[in-house]
Amino acid sequence: MLPEKNETVRCSIKGKFKNEFNLKKDKLYKLNFVAVGDEVEFDMNQDGTGVIHSICERNNYLSRKAPKVKGAGYRGERLEQVIASNIDNLFIISSIAHPKFNNKAVDRIIVAGLSSRIDVILVINKTDIGNSDETEAWKELYSEIGYKVILSSVKEKKGLEEISALIKGKRNILWGHSGVGKSSIINALYPALNFKVGEISTSSQKGKHTTVTSIMTRTNENTSIIDTPGIREIDPYGITKENLCHYFREFLPLLDNCRFNTCTHTHEPGCAILEAVMGEKISGERYESYLYLLETIEEDMVF
Repeated sequence: MLPEKNETVRCSIKGKFKNEFNLKKDKLYKLNFVAVGDEVEFDMNQDGTGVIHSICERNNYLSRKAPKVKGAGYRGERLEQVIASNIDNLFIISSIAHPKFNNKAVDRIIVAGLSSRIDVILVINKTDIGNSDETEAWKELYSEIGYKVILSSVKEKKGLEEISALIKGKRNILWGHSGVGKSSIINALYPALNFKVGEISTSSQKGKHTTVTSIMTRTNENTSIIDTPGIREIDPYGITKENLCHYFREFLPLLDNCRFNTCTHTHEPGCAILEAVMGEKISGERYESYLYLLETIEEDMVF
């Protein structure tokens, strides 16, 4: 029995195949190792369900360190949680207000995207309720580094055409904290999808989770959108203390100018990055993000 074209088939995967996949292909256990965006081969059962027996090689995939479980002990690097695969565009959605723009979270997602060889686009949403000077300042900062930045407002229909043009013909993922407006943007672009829109907690100003699992929807034959659950913890996976600096674009032209080739860009004499920060050629906000990520890496590498 073969499925019809565009038919949805609920599939499972056998435990034996899971073990073979983990040990032989990845050499390391991954959470959600069959991810949204994967191309798979499966056998059909008589009841219309399927059993996956092969996962095709990925062009890329977006992942993070699996969130810590309260009371669990960790030795070394945390497990890897795969979010989605075979992605063309990563849209980082962050509202300027309600909830407030979080540049450290944005920088963490940028690192995750760049390390996965995915094109990164920053969308600063809810500009109709945010401070315009602050909005423009953040746009200028990230634009000067070399990132595509879109200012958007669903209420004012601002930035939607620009987002739509970039989405067409691509496989796109929208990633960001809860409540920043991911589903609202998708609904404004494609009303027929009718994704559930969340609320903002009045006490914490943080979003409440509405999307509970990643969902990929085709808007036409060549365009797909992946809506993801709002995230609270964003730790890029597989980043080391030595290579973190390579995912901060403004650092790259200066790295060869440091006195020591083992420079961590935190305290060493003759560090070109520190000199650039002191001379305001690298923003203090971005450098703080670098230090914050570096500290997280060091914590995870403690045995």
